[in-house]
Amino acid sequence: MNTTTPFIVILVTVPSNEVGRQIAAALLEGRLAACVNITAPLRSLYTWEGTIHDDEELLLIVKTRAELFERAAAAVRAAHPYQVPEIIALPIAAGSETYLKWIEDVTSEL
Repeated sequence: MNTTTPFIVILVTVPSNEVGRQIAAALLEGRLAACVNITAPLRSLYTWEGTIHDDEELLLIVKTRAELFERAAAAVRAAHPYQVPEIIALPIAAGSETYLKWIEDVTSEL
């Protein structure tokens, strides 16, 4: 098990499965992510422009390398309908060496 990795998980909320699939495709085709999970609908409660909102959204869980964060975030913003999309990166503190190697291989230049 690798306990210090250059890998991250990026969390992105989206308003629909269609938007989630478009963003996932852009990230995968650009080799900016190795895998994108799209969760079942979740409930998001948040404050926007002084009003509390309660919306159904989906969550993208993007596995990639930390050095690709800015490029991945730019790709998300380009395809996302929200004015301020959630794009949050969390470090992967530990993981299976074979899985992490796969992320590295898939997101590396050919």
